[in-house]
Amino acid sequence: MLDERQKKFADLFLETGNATESYKQAGYKAKGNAAEAAASRLLRNVKVKAYIDEIAEQNQNNRIASRDEILEYLTKVMRGEISEEVPVPTKKGISIVDVDAGIKDRTKAAELLGKRYAMWTENKNIEGNLGVTIVDDIDD
Repeated sequence: MLDERQKKFADLFLETGNATESYKQAGYKAKGNAAEAAASRLLRNVKVKAYIDEIAEQNQNNRIASRDEILEYLTKVMRGEISEEVPVPTKKGISIVDVDAGIKDRTKAAELLGKRYAMWTENKNIEGNLGVTIVDDIDD
């Protein structure tokens, strides 16, 4: 378990990427090269490194859309539930107007959803009875 200053250091490091400044802002007392060396040692601390790696991985996972999130978005576009803000010139300047997804956008979303569910592939069922012949062609 990290102590309060280690956690603060790790959080600041994740935010800024600067170990020396994070070390100082976390409340550690060191200056110049001593702060840089101490921050470097703290980054190699097993518990601090594990915490930083865990939080960085969580942040990365939160930045990438999940499969379900993408499918929900495409479904909303296809159904016209999502609008887009578009600047429109007016006599007073530029006004922002919400515009529903156009037919091209909705069709593209439907196409992508259809591809996801393999709706556009042909399924051909071939049925029949085929006889099996076993040939013994091994010389004794």
